[in-house]
Amino acid sequence: MTDTLRPVQPSAAPAAEAPDLPAPDGPRKLKRSIGVVGGTLLTISCVTPASTLFVVVPDLFSTLGTATALTIAVGSLLCIAVAFCYSELGTLIPSAGGEYAMVSTLAGRLAGWLVFVLSLLVVMIVPPVIAMGTADYLAPVMHLNPSMAGAGVMLLATLAGLLDLRANAWITGVFLVLEVVAAAVVAVLGFAHSERGAGSLVSMEVAGQGGHTDTVTAMLVVSGLAIALFVTQGFSTAVYLSEEMENPRRNVARTVLATLAISAVIILVPVIAITLGASDLAELTGGDISGMVAAWSNSAVGTFVSLCVALAIINAGIVMVIQNSRVLFASARDKAWPEPVNNVLSRLGRFGSPWVATLLVGVPGAVLCFVDLDTLYGITGVSVTGMYLLVAVAALLARRGSHVHTPAWRMPLWPALPVLLIAVLAYVLTQQETSHLLWTGGITAAATLYWALYLRPRRESRWLVTVPEDAQA
Repeated sequence: MTDTLRPVQPSAAPAAEAPDLPAPDGPRKLKRSIGVVGGTLLTISCVTPASTLFVVVPDLFSTLGTATALTIAVGSLLCIAVAFCYSELGTLIPSAGGEYAMVSTLAGRLAGWLVFVLSLLVVMIVPPVIAMGTADYLAPVMHLNPSMAGAGVMLLATLAGLLDLRANAWITGVFLVLEVVAAAVVAVLGFAHSERGAGSLVSMEVAGQGGHTDTVTAMLVVSGLAIALFVTQGFSTAVYLSEEMENPRRNVARTVLATLAISAVIILVPVIAITLGASDLAELTGGDISGMVAAWSNSAVGTFVSLCVALAIINAGIVMVIQNSRVLFASARDKAWPEPVNNVLSRLGRFGSPWVATLLVGVPGAVLCFVDLDTLYGITGVSVTGMYLLVAVAALLARRGSHVHTPAWRMPLWPALPVLLIAVLAYVLTQQETSHLLWTGGITAAATLYWALYLRPRRESRWLVTVPEDAQA
């Protein structure tokens, strides 16, 4: 981990490695075309507040009951410290590689490689899982097979991902408005039909077997934090887009922090309303939010909300494909693979998007819609927590050596915040299910083997993080 990455100049490599080095005209660059507004629209869309509310939150209700809002609130508070780390590192190392570029540069190549693998787990699993929820919310107007509907969403998102990023910002912006409207309708109806007082938010109860009421323990809340962190996880997309943002030193931090604040409100307020408005504890634990909306209003309103959620899922697919393709593009440009693979993945299309990387993200995502991915939510939670932990380690190392004088947004309360975040996230990991830890650990072990056998022996020509020359603009 102490093998800290240092960019290699073409003349520094041995002659035998010359074919692996960047072309004379320099590494391929993405086009700077978006500002804070466009970046925030894309980033909030990746958080997918409505699809998260309707697809992920019901699982939390089933295990945490009335403690769901409290768990998400605690997770959002933790995410503030995470957002500070992302804001500082994203302006210090503004690269399409996101977390792996930041961690590689500051904490070493192996740490950066492991972050890359964890981020790949997240970005490859989540889109198809969410996409398969489309069929449930299109049910009021048509009945579709969940796998077929999910695959269709992934292919549609892939086609949209091939377009210019500015165009996608406006497409996702329109969908985002409908998404926020759906969340607002749920919040208004829930508060208008409140069955219990605000004290229920800390009553820590969940419906058990046989109509009994069970107590939600503190350990269950801690275990649920991994998913709660995932609920607002999309704010990190701003870092992936930093290479395509105008004035990244200023706009990345603004986008990260604004996105976290907005998405936390959009998700948490309806969750509180649902907790207060559910007719009884069994209904709340069941997590059928669409059914609650229909009961609070009428079938027409329920249909409207369901269609808005379906559009939100499509919106999420588009943004996730955009984000994930940038990760693959950056890894190829930074020489993570054998040279033929690097050359293919780093190709840019006529709209300036990495079209091969986009296809390699979207098409497998469509295929994954036909696979049982139920257990992968747990793997995703572990991966997100581990990724945040390594980012916090990098933030702790961000003010040493030459990085002290590099222009960047600087977080308050450093180094206390990164240290606290590392301790909390490490504890959260210890509370996760063993099977999820083993799956994630096995994948990272295989990735470490690839590092040891292929990347490390070729350290002069492989895994070279590229930060655009104009990043300091």
